[in-house]
Amino acid sequence: MPITPASARLADIAAHAGVSEATVSRVLNGKPGVAAGTREAVLAAIDLHGYERPVKLRQRSEGLVGLITPELDNPIFPALAQVIAQGLTRQGYTPVLATQTPGGSTEDELTEMLVDRGVTGIIFVSGLHADTTADMTRYEKLRAQGVPFVLLDGFSPDIKAPFISPDDREAMQLAVTHLATLGHSKIGLAVGPRRFVPVQRKIEGFVATMADRFELDPEQIEKGHVRHSLFTLEGGQAAASELLDEGCTAIVCASDMMALGAIRAARSRGLRVPEDVSVVGYDDSQLIAFTDPPLTTVRKPVAAMGQAAVRAILDEIASTGTPHSEFVYHPELVVRGSTASGPRVNP
Repeated sequence: MPITPASARLADIAAHAGVSEATVSRVLNGKPGVAAGTREAVLAAIDLHGYERPVKLRQRSEGLVGLITPELDNPIFPALAQVIAQGLTRQGYTPVLATQTPGGSTEDELTEMLVDRGVTGIIFVSGLHADTTADMTRYEKLRAQGVPFVLLDGFSPDIKAPFISPDDREAMQLAVTHLATLGHSKIGLAVGPRRFVPVQRKIEGFVATMADRFELDPEQIEKGHVRHSLFTLEGGQAAASELLDEGCTAIVCASDMMALGAIRAARSRGLRVPEDVSVVGYDDSQLIAFTDPPLTTVRKPVAAMGQAAVRAILDEIASTGTPHSEFVYHPELVVRGSTASGPRVNP
């Protein structure tokens, strides 16, 4: 239902935005003399009340920021989306969540949909920018359309934009060092497909730490200690089964979901976690502390990354010169009940 300056709904919008009805009228009619922050608050109020904006305000609304995420089955993505959405809302913007689903809309289709809706900017989480086999010109085309964007969990030197990433190499260093300290030397890594940048970085960190701790040949480490699968519980179970066949007594996983699959693989063989096999996850997503056993994991810096993404997209929108480089945030090892002393440790 369109809004006109004479509509009774002006009072609702004005009350929500904390401004006068006259100010709402000026914004709706595109008149000057309204501060940018006030204008954003009014537009956000219009969106939140479910009203249709006047046509002249739809082309490039400062009130909408798109957020494109992968499927939400992995709880780390809703957690990250929540941090970003809260941060945008506090700044007067309305987040528009667009989620990829198996057999559903692609990233390009979701991007087109958001652009057609007139979003001011887009935040991509674990998108095609993380896939080394993808065509990165899609992002330059988006920039040519005048749409600012920020990219999380992935990096490409071919894209000029702010990148927000966790230190995946450090994450593997923390996990392997923890397990080695417990006495494990036959440590495996269960990760996703190799074409993804975060996967490549995890492998680099894992191999470097294993080579340093145990004086092993890097090529042999990757051949004998790394298995690729999907970032799912079933994928973790499949990769862990192969690593257990190799005699691994400890398994590092690229996600908490994969770690739960690794625990299932161990138990299907009559092995106990952590008495017989130690398992380390990655993410520290919600409820992981309450699994059986509580999962030792490397905590992804979700709050810091989400807040950084909000700052970066607002700077891009304001054209204040955000460096088009990668901002890397440190992970944290969280020790719980899924890791224990390995065979080298004396009672």
